[in-house]
Amino acid sequence: MSGVGGESEGERYTGSGFLSLSLWVALSKLLNTMKTLGLGDRLYDYLLSVSLREPEVLQHLRQETSQLPNAVMQVTPDEAQLLGFLVQLMQARRTLEIGVFTGYSSLAVALALPEDGQMIACDVSEEYTAIARRYWQQAGVAHKIDLRLAPALETLDQLLSEGQAGCFDFALIDADKGNYLNYYERCLQLIRPGGLIAVDNVLWSGRVADPSVQDDATTAIRRFNETLYQDERISLSLLPIADGLTLALKR
Repeated sequence: MSGVGGESEGERYTGSGFLSLSLWVALSKLLNTMKTLGLGDRLYDYLLSVSLREPEVLQHLRQETSQLPNAVMQVTPDEAQLLGFLVQLMQARRTLEIGVFTGYSSLAVALALPEDGQMIACDVSEEYTAIARRYWQQAGVAHKIDLRLAPALETLDQLLSEGQAGCFDFALIDADKGNYLNYYERCLQLIRPGGLIAVDNVLWSGRVADPSVQDDATTAIRRFNETLYQDERISLSLLPIADGLTLALKR
């Protein structure tokens, strides 16, 4: 649930503006977005107890991040494990991440990459990515991650201008919701046929299913979901894990 492109401490991007962090945290706590949507505590704890194989370095990063005021932006550990699993399954070597925050998902993916694998990670926060860098170094994967501190669209457009279309295997989009379609279109060009794009927060704590909710972020995610449903360039699955994870396989 990390942010990139323009979010700053104390704010959460909503498409055409920023939601106050206090309101975002209160809403997230109310709707239990720090675990897979719709699971009660007992069942979720059981799920983790029989499936989560979280390396110690990831545990420490998750614990440190949990002390931050906007810890709700961190992906859940079961979702991060799934992302690493997918990267291993498809034998990915080059990946993209749009939205780093403190680096939990990027670390999970980097650990799954081969020794010569490479990730280009996009974010704008020096503060939070400093935490990420520290843990990447501790885990011995810093050499795999090329952090680009700039608006993500600028980085993606630069990659395209350098002729890197079709050169990536996997991309994760987990950033400002108003730009989801822009990030998706760039990533679709950058990944190869048979490559995978994963997109977080597509169920948005259930708000997408409530027609009375019409804020910018919610309407942007609805539009994104509806657009991908109609997109014949991909094979599509939407998983009810964490806050909703879309998997788009490029045909």
